[in-house]
Amino acid sequence: MYNVENFSLWCDFVERDFIKSEFKELLKQKIFNGATSNPAIFKSAFLTSPAYQSRREELKHCEAKEVYEKLAIEDIQLAADTLKPLYDSDNDGFISIEVDPFLCDDAEATINEGKRLFNEIGRDNVMIKVPATKAGYIAMEELMSSGIHVNATLIFSPAQAKECMEAFKRASGKISGALPKGVVSVFVSRLDSKLDAKLETLNLPVAKAGIYNAIKIYDLIESYNFHHVRTLFASTGVKRDDLEADYYIKGLLFKHSVNTAPLKTIKEFVDNKDAKEVELSQDYVDYFESLQNSGVDIEVAYDELMREGLASFKDAFEQILKEL
Repeated sequence: MYNVENFSLWCDFVERDFIKSEFKELLKQKIFNGATSNPAIFKSAFLTSPAYQSRREELKHCEAKEVYEKLAIEDIQLAADTLKPLYDSDNDGFISIEVDPFLCDDAEATINEGKRLFNEIGRDNVMIKVPATKAGYIAMEELMSSGIHVNATLIFSPAQAKECMEAFKRASGKISGALPKGVVSVFVSRLDSKLDAKLETLNLPVAKAGIYNAIKIYDLIESYNFHHVRTLFASTGVKRDDLEADYYIKGLLFKHSVNTAPLKTIKEFVDNKDAKEVELSQDYVDYFESLQNSGVDIEVAYDELMREGLASFKDAFEQILKEL
C-alpha cells in the first residue's frame, strides 16, 4: 500500500460504533491496515459515546477497573476480528491495548497484566502496549519471549529506543520458533510543541525537531536489522495551524515503518497524490548540532515529555475510573 515497502498506516482511534461501520469500510478501501488504542482514546469513547450506555448499565455493579477492562477488551476483540484477514494474509492488521499506566514502574505487575489481557482477549493479532520505562523494558522482554506481540510506547529519545531494541534482542534469543512482532512507538509532534516557541526566539526552523528526532530513532532501529520490529511514528496529528494535516506522515514515509494517526489526518494523507517514499539521510546530525550550539538541551525536552506523557495517560485512566 502507498507503494512503500513494508509500510503500514494504522488508525489511532477505536470506538464501538465506528468499528462496526466506517472502520470496516475503510479497511475494504485499504485506507489503513491496523489500529491503536490508549487510555485517552478509551476515555473519549467510553464517557461520551452512546454506544456504551447499555453495556455500562449491565456492568454497574462491577468495580470501575473491571468495567473499563470489559469495555476495552470487547472493543479490542471486535477490532481484532475485523482486522484478522489482514493479519492472516499480510502479517499486519494489529490492534494495540495498553496496560494500566499506573503500573509503569512495576515490571512484575506489568508483565502479569500484559499476559492476562492478551489471554483474555484471545486474539493473535493483538499487541500489548508497554511504556518505555526501566520497568517497561523488563516487561517488554518477558512478554515478547512469551510469544506476545509488543508495542513499546512513549518513546521520545534515542536512548529509550535503544533500550527497547535491546529488550527485543534479548527476547529473540529465547525464542526458537517464529518471532512475535514489535513496534517502537516514537512520539513525533509533541517534541515540536515543546521546542518551537524557543526555536522561534533563536531564529531556528520550527516544526523540524519532531521529524529529525524521529528519523534519528528510525535510523537507530533499522541498524539492528530486525525484520520483526518496526519503527512506529506516533502522535502524528499536527498541532500547528500552518502545517498541512498530513505533514508528519509525508515527512516520515519510510519503508519498514508504521504511522499511526487520527482518522482525519489519514484521510488527508490518502487524498494527497504527491506523497512519496522518503529516503533516509543523515541530515539530522547537523540539525541536532545546531540545536546544541544554540543552547537547546534536547535531553531536558525528552525527560519533560516522558513525564508529561505518563501523566496524561494516568490522568485519562483515572478520570475514566472515576466516571465509571
